[in-house]
Amino acid sequence: MSTRAEVVPPALGGQRIDRVVALVADVSRAEAAALVVGGSVRIDDQPVTKVSERVAEGSTVEVDVDDAVVDTAPGPDPAVEVRTVLVDDEVIVVDKQPDLVVHPGAGHSSGTLVGGLLARFPELAGVGDPERPGIVHRLDRDTSGLLVVARTPRAYESLVAQLSARTVERRYLALVAGHPDPARGLVDAPLGRSPRQPTLMAVRADGKEARTRYQVLERFADPSPVALVECRLETGRTHQIRVHMRAIEHPIVGDPRYGGGRTRVTCPRPFLHAADLAFLHPATGERVAVTSPLPTDLRSVLEGLRSVASGG
Repeated sequence: MSTRAEVVPPALGGQRIDRVVALVADVSRAEAAALVVGGSVRIDDQPVTKVSERVAEGSTVEVDVDDAVVDTAPGPDPAVEVRTVLVDDEVIVVDKQPDLVVHPGAGHSSGTLVGGLLARFPELAGVGDPERPGIVHRLDRDTSGLLVVARTPRAYESLVAQLSARTVERRYLALVAGHPDPARGLVDAPLGRSPRQPTLMAVRADGKEARTRYQVLERFADPSPVALVECRLETGRTHQIRVHMRAIEHPIVGDPRYGGGRTRVTCPRPFLHAADLAFLHPATGERVAVTSPLPTDLRSVLEGLRSVASGG
């Protein structure tokens, strides 16, 4: 992650912020808009999230850019399995399997969900950011579950706006170490890159706003105290749930990168699944709600805990 800054010259005074960001960060107009909406842009040290914001001559525009993003547009990859639960003319809802990277980045130029999507829906190449066509939000490589993909420019604009307005409902199931107390709460802690390990995220006073609501659903005592927790995102920062649960000393089981490898519960990957997703359909305005059951690997872990708890 790096920051690019530019003092607005007279020729750009009064222009929209997305146009200025595109020039400052050397990115497409669509990616510039995504950076603005995602909270990666500041004008004179003040965050800006409206792409229609106008900039004044002499102001300083700062843009946080992910250096890991590749510079070339991805191509179709028919070898990648894409599990869809809803497909219409505007949107595609995918039930992503674990160990699948959403879009190309450092070390992952091929074998991504985007490549699989382009093989089946080639029109996505013209939607949104050419390097992440159709993608409006992401899941970590090892996180399974639901994400919505925009199939048209109209859908892209609508979904980006809904995410910015925090009206998209995203519910995750997580198994965490220990028993959170209180059993229901809000983790409101800004996130940024870890100064010690730049590939990880951390709670930072100068980070971006991040809010996660959680509620304990089940508690287990053996072989280690763990709890099944429902997490609802109010923002969508990188690794947000993983970092927030660690911050309250209840890291995700099976997630050694964020302290979740210290229990006696064996889990093949971080126990984190995007189980429910709801949004307003870009064309009709009607609420769309989809659900994904726990995949086999995580369900087996949970059933094992329930079996021990019941004496089975």
